[in-house]
Amino acid sequence: MARKRFKDAGEAAVIPLRIDDTQERHFVTSLARGLEVLACFRKNEALLGNQEIAARCNLPKSTVSRLTYTLTRLGYLHYVEPLAKYRLGTAILALGTAMLARLDVRPIARPLMEELAVFSKAHVGLGARDRLSMVYVECFRGESAVSLTLDVGSRISISTSAMGRAFLAVCTEEERAPILEEIRALDDLNWPRTRDGIEQAIEDHRRLGCVTSFGEWQSNVNAIAVGFRPGGGMPVMAVNCGAPDMVVSPEFLMTQARPKLIALGRRLEGTMGV
Repeated sequence: MARKRFKDAGEAAVIPLRIDDTQERHFVTSLARGLEVLACFRKNEALLGNQEIAARCNLPKSTVSRLTYTLTRLGYLHYVEPLAKYRLGTAILALGTAMLARLDVRPIARPLMEELAVFSKAHVGLGARDRLSMVYVECFRGESAVSLTLDVGSRISISTSAMGRAFLAVCTEEERAPILEEIRALDDLNWPRTRDGIEQAIEDHRRLGCVTSFGEWQSNVNAIAVGFRPGGGMPVMAVNCGAPDMVVSPEFLMTQARPKLIALGRRLEGTMGV
């Protein structure tokens, strides 16, 4: 029977870089703008023109034209002349490959994640933070007719997903404060509810060993997650287990999957510092 792919409509968009604080002495605005251009390409979106990039980055088209020309010369963009648009270049692939190769935690995590995915028939993912999103760097799907369409490179919300909340729960107050301020500034209207959810997640991670997101990232998706510090100078990461509510219930996740997920997080704690 063909597997039904569950639409991940809640996948987080790339949050634009905040480059308005040009008073910082060490802040290189032109570099930040160039990185912002690269970041505005989204999953399953191959081509963008200067006008589209300018709108997404909130930059003048003349500035974007200079940036895309420079990035093309360096191989980070490729110009498709018949369409007068750009696609990400092979230099980006080299950077991504080098980054993933340095994530030594993945070979240790893979068999444990696969075992949990098979047991739970759910989606198990390993993620790291990029601005106000969590980005999947590894994932496994359990054998279920319904699954989440999340793959390596997919983004999910840091404030409403279990993975994002687990990341925030493990951060120190000093690490967490500026992130929370960015979340508040992005959606001040919903901030009280978002803040309450994050504060509850911090308490749950301390008391239960994991955080939850039952219908909060998406109304029909249940998930739990554990945050950990891989060590070796790497930032906090998180591992989650979740699926549409027709596949896993909150009760199953908390009673059956939670002990295995906590054990997985403990196995990955400090791995890269060894």
